[in-house]
Amino acid sequence: MKIAEIYAKFDQIGCLTFATIDHGYPQTRIAHLFAYDHEGLYFRTMITKPFYAQLKQNGRVSICGMFPQTSVSHDNEGMPYFAPGYTIRATGEIREIPFETLQKKATTEEMFMLGVKDIQKYPAMTTFCLYRAWGEVYDFDFEMEQRPHKLLRTGFSFGGQPIPERGMRINEDCTACGECQENCSFKAIYQKDEAYVIDPAKCDVCGDCYTICPAGAVDIVIENPED
Repeated sequence: MKIAEIYAKFDQIGCLTFATIDHGYPQTRIAHLFAYDHEGLYFRTMITKPFYAQLKQNGRVSICGMFPQTSVSHDNEGMPYFAPGYTIRATGEIREIPFETLQKKATTEEMFMLGVKDIQKYPAMTTFCLYRAWGEVYDFDFEMEQRPHKLLRTGFSFGGQPIPERGMRINEDCTACGECQENCSFKAIYQKDEAYVIDPAKCDVCGDCYTICPAGAVDIVIENPED
């Protein structure tokens, strides 16, 4: 995904959850992105807020949101129902942008003018750029109303950050019994040669294959992005 596409997904949501760490505790607040360019995604806060101190101390942030709605409805059996939509998240490194740099960007990109005007109105306001990050668009259709599978996950990264591998994987101990495929409601498992394979783009990491495999051939994969 290009950074313009990533920004458009976030911008369509509007209000987003921003997460940081403060003295070892996770902290969240609602904010929004206001601009993007080839260097990254941009947001604002005040230097007087705890959010600012956390950003400066840790140099990292995580952002997420959900579209088209966040409320939960229920079907006739009392089970939760979500209309088709998507969630998006991005995690990475940030840097503070000097006001002079923001002004220069605004001379060629109109969207940066909002930040300039806001800082002129509120002098304690400042700008940050999420310049190196990875994330994912989690496009869901849990009732398969619009396609024959529930998920389409699209990973992305920018600023030189690789996309960490996470999810489930079937290893060489697979005996090709087919139990995993039969019990995968997300239709994420298919047979290849003499074994079964999990398609990470369709896998919810629900764990059904992990718990049912008689050969213990399903691994939980968690790659550290720091590696």
